[in-house]
Amino acid sequence: MFQSDPTLQRQRMPQSTETAVMVIGGAEDKVHGREILRTFFHRSRGADARIAIIPSASREPGVIGSRYREIFEDMGAKDIAIFDIQDRDQGSHPDWQAFLEDCTGVFMTGGDQLRLCGLLSDTPIMEKVRIRAQLGEITLAGTSAGAAVMGQHMIAGGGSGEPPNRSLVDLTTGLNIIPEVLVDQHFHNRNRMARLMSAIAAYPEKLGIGIDEDTCAMFQGNGTFEVIGRGTVTVIDPGQISFTNQPDAGTDDPLSIHNLRVHILSHGDRFDFYKRVVLNR
Repeated sequence: MFQSDPTLQRQRMPQSTETAVMVIGGAEDKVHGREILRTFFHRSRGADARIAIIPSASREPGVIGSRYREIFEDMGAKDIAIFDIQDRDQGSHPDWQAFLEDCTGVFMTGGDQLRLCGLLSDTPIMEKVRIRAQLGEITLAGTSAGAAVMGQHMIAGGGSGEPPNRSLVDLTTGLNIIPEVLVDQHFHNRNRMARLMSAIAAYPEKLGIGIDEDTCAMFQGNGTFEVIGRGTVTVIDPGQISFTNQPDAGTDDPLSIHNLRVHILSHGDRFDFYKRVVLNR
């Protein structure tokens, strides 16, 4: 899904039933309009959805898994499985692998992204999820920690309230679902601009995506993502950086990053992440 030729013609998908990878900044509305969760439900084939919930990032997977099950059942889903994976051996559970063969949607909850990757990276279950999502066979959503793991590289933690510097961000390997991006979540809500800039200075070949709470960057197979929700998605594009002192800077030294491009996108805005341009509405 995300390895296609970037020169192919890209058009906005006309139907809400098309699959997508939904990267959610956390704290999505679960009570009122539920716009983001309803979008996931419809793009997972609505009443015909077969949904797997992966709450492994959470320290209370039973509680959070049941909460999302109730939400999707209330919307009309009839076939839902909770993959309560609490050790790596369960990542090859044959019943869950069989469920994934013809499921239509997978939802990864919030919690601790290091825990999620530690339990699931390189397991048969996660490999099947990754491949089916990249092929456009399922709709995959991840919120908060479930969003952080989407890239090849992942922000595992860090701070805020400082200028960009190497000590501000902890980086490790993600689940490699959308290799081109490096994601931060709860973005403006937790003042994480400098953190994401510090991460992008370390990996300037990636595109930085900072997603606010109750906001989603919805990646589609045509090489674009669309913003839905009440906040913004911040795009940090290092493609034209002319200089950074990142390789030589001390751990706590302020970073210089020259000619960095920043876009702030809100509901309905679209971005071509191969061409790295904002698209007209």
